[in-house]
Amino acid sequence: MTDIHSKNIVLTDCDREPIHIPGSIQPHGIVLVTDLVTQIIQYGAGPVRSLLGCDEWIGQPLANMIGELAGKAQQLALATPRGAFIGSIERAGQSWLDVTAHIANDQLIIEIEPRAERSRPSTESLAALERAASSFEQSATLKELCEVAAVEFRKLTGYDRVMIYRFLDNAAGEVLAEDRRSGLSSFLNHHFPSSDIPQQARALYVRNLVRVIPDVSYTPAPLKPDWSGTEPLNMSDSSLRSVSPIHLQYLKNMGVAASASVSIVKDGDLWGLVACHNETPKTVAYDVRASCRVLAASLARHIKAKEQTDAYRERLRLRRTEDELIEILSLRGTLEQSLVDKIEDVRNYLGCDGFAILREDRSFTTGECPAREYLPPLLTWLQSKGTEGVFVTDRLSEFYQPAKAFESLAAGILAVPLPIDPTCFLVWFRAEEVQIVKWAGNPHKGVDLKPGEVLSPRASFEAWQDTVHGHSRRWTLSEYESAGRVRHAMMELRKNWRLRELNRQLTESVSEKDLLLEQKNFLIGEVNHRVQNSLQLVSSFLSLQVRESNDETFIEAIEEARRRITAVSLLHRRLYRGDQVDVVDGARYVEELCADLVKSMGSDWAEQITLDLAPVMFPTDRAVPLGLVLTELVINANKYAYNGASGPIHIALVEDRARFKLTVSDKGGGKTTERSGFGTKMMLALVGQLSGELDFQPGNPGLRVVLSAPITTSPGSAVVRD
Repeated sequence: MTDIHSKNIVLTDCDREPIHIPGSIQPHGIVLVTDLVTQIIQYGAGPVRSLLGCDEWIGQPLANMIGELAGKAQQLALATPRGAFIGSIERAGQSWLDVTAHIANDQLIIEIEPRAERSRPSTESLAALERAASSFEQSATLKELCEVAAVEFRKLTGYDRVMIYRFLDNAAGEVLAEDRRSGLSSFLNHHFPSSDIPQQARALYVRNLVRVIPDVSYTPAPLKPDWSGTEPLNMSDSSLRSVSPIHLQYLKNMGVAASASVSIVKDGDLWGLVACHNETPKTVAYDVRASCRVLAASLARHIKAKEQTDAYRERLRLRRTEDELIEILSLRGTLEQSLVDKIEDVRNYLGCDGFAILREDRSFTTGECPAREYLPPLLTWLQSKGTEGVFVTDRLSEFYQPAKAFESLAAGILAVPLPIDPTCFLVWFRAEEVQIVKWAGNPHKGVDLKPGEVLSPRASFEAWQDTVHGHSRRWTLSEYESAGRVRHAMMELRKNWRLRELNRQLTESVSEKDLLLEQKNFLIGEVNHRVQNSLQLVSSFLSLQVRESNDETFIEAIEEARRRITAVSLLHRRLYRGDQVDVVDGARYVEELCADLVKSMGSDWAEQITLDLAPVMFPTDRAVPLGLVLTELVINANKYAYNGASGPIHIALVEDRARFKLTVSDKGGGKTTERSGFGTKMMLALVGQLSGELDFQPGNPGLRVVLSAPITTSPGSAVVRD
């Protein structure tokens, strides 16, 4: 099998390094690979002879090595997707050994590590975790929370340096907090380029929450005998998995002799890491690693709560400001005149450096704005981007080259189109903020490989400053959403003013106007009634076809079609009765859709479908494909996970920044085949319509399908936040 520690291998791309199949382990413990059924040892790695006191172990039953623990190894490994601690054993003249088990390549993998130190009593561990959790509770801000977390993790692990490291939108990382031994240099507030942690390593961080390297100068212990399987042994879930030589050299270049990483996973995504460094080799006991996992999960929950609280407070502030602004604009005259009269209030609404009302005939400005000769071309460019939605960017010159001439005054803009004749734009400007970013080494220094040369990590981590031009203060998602609401409110103001004017002109024909309104409402109701009747007629016709047919395949196909019709019908009813026809409450929609699906699938499904739904507001045009994808996933679970019978299905909906994640999990037989029928093709087309991604993950047992997509769409590529 491939051994990435071979001196002859040439790596040209860190993101392609097969770090999950190294074929070797770190030698501070041992790995035994056994047959899943017979538990006969087939392969091993590490100092098996010295650690277990036996010369012959290949071909031996696992029970000969670990005694009675072998009986529950398979049971616990099957019950826990990422493996489980199964107990401790003691050998004469040896310290206690900790034993864990997991399953890979349909084989049972046993990992045994000597206990580096006496295990702490459970009461002591629980008291430490309780103290740390209490400190998290008392933290007022995200920065303070991270600072407390760095201190608590260093107390727990005893490393020389502990950093709280967050991944940024551009995949680079930033050290938010640090606790270190006196005399060590600081990485606080330093940035690390995205190449330092390649993509496949981040995926493993989500899978393995704690990764320990006791000694970066170790010699890898290969599997023995030579691997004979058709596929290399997947060691993704192995704690002892050997480390990439590139990463080991990276740590040596930093002056680190031992390290540990604890993943901070929020809503299934890698938010950041607790990075631990030591200047001398250091081992970490299994009970400490378990405590780190618990503490990291608590930290992730508090981070999520802090971010949600901050976003909620900002939304409340903007809501109050929106209401005040709309009230001011609605006091008198037309919207056009009110905007000009209250132009300073409109600028202050988003706290910007400048504001302009751009029209083809004339423009009005206040605050720090580009010179007037730059405004007509900017208006023309904005009109070319479209007159629907909100355009926002904090680096205008990357999209509009002429903005280089005035980026010191307007590096970022938020532009709102108003359908006024002629169409005008309201534009808020933010001045350039020259940023001095501290990097741990030069992030722009490229890798120049000569033919046949092995890729090596950067060697310098000295503080390096980068001056970033052309960026303004970042626009938040709440500001973007608020601008959209203000645009809608202004359009309503203009409509209301025009209605008032129309009412004034038509005072002598009030009765006729009322009649027209009544006819309009009747027409809307009639349209809804006829659409529902038509859908019901189609559904009834399909039911008639089912009763007249004995073909099971045909009946199944008809039932699938009826469920899809149900999804469309439900959305239409929801839109007609809702207060807003452009926005749908995703949680309520999914809940109602599942209730209708239960009715169509049979009463025995009523107790099988469980929901965990967060309130996510969707545009109507995105709710339709979402509902159809959900219907298709439930139909697939019914057909393929449970062979037409009922079974547990868990449906979750969460919001993550500007995206949503819909998860459908079952406990069936997992993904058994690659299907490309009509339903699958339709579902993939709908996922593409949402600009989303569909991820099939093993549930052990069952299948977990995750749909991730943007909540809203924006004009072009303008909505870019770094």
